[in-house]
Amino acid sequence: MPRPKSQAETWRGGVILAMAAMAFLSFSDATSKWVMVTVTPLMVLWFRYAVQALGTALVLAPRRGRSMWRTHSWRWQLLRGLLMVSCSGLAFYCLQRMPVAEFTATVMLTPLVLTALARFVMKEQVSLLRWLMVLGGLVGALLVIRPGGQVDGTVGWMALTVVVTYAVFQAVTSHMTRTEDPAVMQLYTGWVGWAVSSVLVFNAWVTPQGWAQWALLLLVGLAATVGQYFLIVAFSKAPASVVSPFLYTGVAFSTLIGWWMFDHLPDALAFMGMGLVVLCGIVAGRNREATLSKPSAN
Repeated sequence: MPRPKSQAETWRGGVILAMAAMAFLSFSDATSKWVMVTVTPLMVLWFRYAVQALGTALVLAPRRGRSMWRTHSWRWQLLRGLLMVSCSGLAFYCLQRMPVAEFTATVMLTPLVLTALARFVMKEQVSLLRWLMVLGGLVGALLVIRPGGQVDGTVGWMALTVVVTYAVFQAVTSHMTRTEDPAVMQLYTGWVGWAVSSVLVFNAWVTPQGWAQWALLLLVGLAATVGQYFLIVAFSKAPASVVSPFLYTGVAFSTLIGWWMFDHLPDALAFMGMGLVVLCGIVAGRNREATLSKPSAN
């Protein structure tokens, strides 16, 4: 009879899955940038959600049948899907025009933007330290997208739009997980994204030339889908306070893949900004978990 896993072993598995998820997502972003040299971003968007929609349905259908579509609110599912496809479309626009590492570092501002949403939308108490980390993260992002740097300032500000959109997406996801099955959420997001991208790609479709293009487009969707699934499983195995700091390994993976595929390394100030974003994000996350874990005074 197999020995049951200890809590430490389970948490370690969650950390490993989180790091694997960031590797897959970084690879998906870099591959998207590579393939968008020869095909339109809308083509990449379509393939990305086609793989997620069909892949998730094929995995769930044998075990759940029609019940895989069961949801407490199709309106929230629709909203989450629209937010995700909007975020992906904006991200592809940015990836066409800015390096992968700098883009990933900017997107890592998302947890800090969630702090502002938590305070002003969800009425959560936010400590002074977390506000300072939000400010520090913003300074770090400005170092990455600063005028005169390696990133076009206009595209850099567009990347901040991706951050805000993704933060709202995360807030909606957090709300939905109280009543919705994560696998069902993944299914609906894929199909909403595929439906929207199918309409958008109608006049932008160009049949891929050769097996290499087909393979790259499928890899974009497969890597993104596997990465998102690994994240869901990671957070089911370990608390957010354990998993979240390891999500910032995405900056390292993106830097490495960007150097390997595009022969690009961020300059010194950009590296400094990326490090500041990572540091502020980790400190803010730790502070929030410590605050939530304190016993109530009532």
